[in-house]
Amino acid sequence: MLSIIVPTLNEQPTISATLAALQPLRARGMEVIVVDGGSEDGSMRLASPLCDHAIVAPRGRASQMNAGAQQANGHTLLFLHSDTVLPEGALEAIDQAFMARGCVWGRFDVKIESPLRLLTAVAFMMNLRSRWTGIATGDQAIFVKRDAFERIGGFPAVPLMEDIALSTSLKRLSAPACVRAKVTTSGRRWEKNGIVRTILLMWRLRLAYFLGTDPSRLAEQYAHARRDS
Repeated sequence: MLSIIVPTLNEQPTISATLAALQPLRARGMEVIVVDGGSEDGSMRLASPLCDHAIVAPRGRASQMNAGAQQANGHTLLFLHSDTVLPEGALEAIDQAFMARGCVWGRFDVKIESPLRLLTAVAFMMNLRSRWTGIATGDQAIFVKRDAFERIGGFPAVPLMEDIALSTSLKRLSAPACVRAKVTTSGRRWEKNGIVRTILLMWRLRLAYFLGTDPSRLAEQYAHARRDS
């Protein structure tokens, strides 16, 4: 059984479409859990009829996704951003990925939905970088066997770079399965903040993270940059 965990925070514009796309999987017995971080819009009202569990957790993706994992009944956990849609055949792709000996986790390739054609190249580079480094981002819909997730202690309690930290821990257990089927994620972040500006910001923050900067400081810098855009 697969449990799909969707963290939300003021996602009224996107949450209905994301969850509607998951209904065929629910019909096949998969579990969908929405974990809200204190939305002030109608996110939870829209989500509740379209998921198996709608819960509230302290704000922050790591906190919310860990809470969803604790609620989950599935043997496999998939963490899906609220503006991201899984591809056709996602369940079969995950099953195939786990047929590789020793594999305990993986992620999908990503496609960015946007009229900005440059974002096609951005997605290509994201997928290529992930294959080279074995590091996945949350946009790529990370999936992991539950026992492996519990073995590493889940997402670390950090306000930013939780996906990088999780990938780093999981790499000690196995290389990731890099599924070529593409999830489709919204390009709104790049469209709002500017493609080059967003790329440079994330490169700078990731470099600082790998050099040991406190993730709390990085989260402050990220929030400040978004306010200024």
